[in-house]
Amino acid sequence: MNIQDVIRDQVSANDVVLYMKGSPQFPQCGFSSAAVQILKACGVKEVLAVNVLADSDIRQGIKEYSNWPTIPQLYIKGEFIGGSDIMREMYESGELQQMLKDAGLGESA
Repeated sequence: MNIQDVIRDQVSANDVVLYMKGSPQFPQCGFSSAAVQILKACGVKEVLAVNVLADSDIRQGIKEYSNWPTIPQLYIKGEFIGGSDIMREMYESGELQQMLKDAGLGESA
């Protein structure tokens, strides 16, 4: 199984996947920390957090999978959403909360 298959499985088998540096308990960069805080603020309980620092194949593979150069990366129901800047913009506009609600996730689901 190649790394793209592993990533595809992770993204399709879990409602919310966050590829990040570190873990939700111990984020290892400010952007990953911000991403975790935004998901918490949205009331998301179940997140598969993948620490890209623990696996260099995933770290490189996720950038190729999404065609997006930076970490963190958020996926909801298999769809690539974006990094922490996009998450913040979507959160501030209410779009992220609505997307999570529509997916049956988050606070008011």
